[in-house]
Amino acid sequence: MKKQNVVRMTILVGLLALTFGALSACRRGEQKKTQPVIAVIPKGVSHSFWLTLKAGADAAGKELGATIDWKGPASETDIAGQINIVEDAINRQVDGIVIAPSHGDSLVPIVERAQREGIPVSIFDSGISTEKYLSYVATDNRAGGALAGDRMGERLNGKGKVAILGVKKGSVSTDEREEGFAARLKEKYPEIQVVQWLYGDANASKSLSTAEDILTTHPDLNGLFASNESSTVGAVRAIRQRNLGDKVVLIGFDATPDLVSNVRDSSIDSLVIQNPFKMGYEGVRTLLDKLAGREPARRIDTGVSLLTRENVDTPEIQQLIKNP
Repeated sequence: MKKQNVVRMTILVGLLALTFGALSACRRGEQKKTQPVIAVIPKGVSHSFWLTLKAGADAAGKELGATIDWKGPASETDIAGQINIVEDAINRQVDGIVIAPSHGDSLVPIVERAQREGIPVSIFDSGISTEKYLSYVATDNRAGGALAGDRMGERLNGKGKVAILGVKKGSVSTDEREEGFAARLKEKYPEIQVVQWLYGDANASKSLSTAEDILTTHPDLNGLFASNESSTVGAVRAIRQRNLGDKVVLIGFDATPDLVSNVRDSSIDSLVIQNPFKMGYEGVRTLLDKLAGREPARRIDTGVSLLTRENVDTPEIQQLIKNP
């Protein structure tokens, strides 16, 4: 009789242990499911800038407790593709969306739809033509363009002919950089003339071809401003192919290891650099603050700096350009 009781007790303890384990696993599953899902949607996924931004978003997700759903179009000019990605995120009822709009006007309807359906949206990197968003996390791009304008003015001693190799009309971030550059020259360096302003469509090969056209049309060109990573890559290739490094001052925007090397060897005079890691981190944080009942700042400026051959090895610049 005592032996039977011992057996029953052993079975009961085993069943209780199994039940407790199942309940614990269930609770863990529920906790996992309740972690907010944040869709992070860049303009594109091919440039180093976006990879660093993704590292920042991933770091925020890990530290602050969110699942990061990273997806963007292959090309920064694929506006329809980006709209479809946002629409899919809305249909899946993600908890928040942070997006770099490929076009300031075209993305308005889908962003406003997300807001109407109760999904908070923060904008990063590039602006949008609506006020219906939570926060805007970005570089002051006009200030970045002005910084490039001041550098060009100093390097040319206030005189000369320059051209702008832009990205694509309607891309707010790069529009503002180009406009900031041109405005600063007009304001402070009236004897520097902008003789041409063309676009490379966020593609290095197209930017190379466009830069070659500029150099052919203006053999007396003194300076060239390229307003993003791909345009800078195309511009430096065109200048190097024609051995014009000593004649044309090239100022670019954004930093990759290759572009930094080009500054070191003087193929590029300087690079205006951003803080994409902070942009990704803060973009995610604004949404998590909102979900937690806190009100994030409406505008977060992530800063802008100028990388030159003289300061490239300083701790401040190295911190900004380190790979994710």
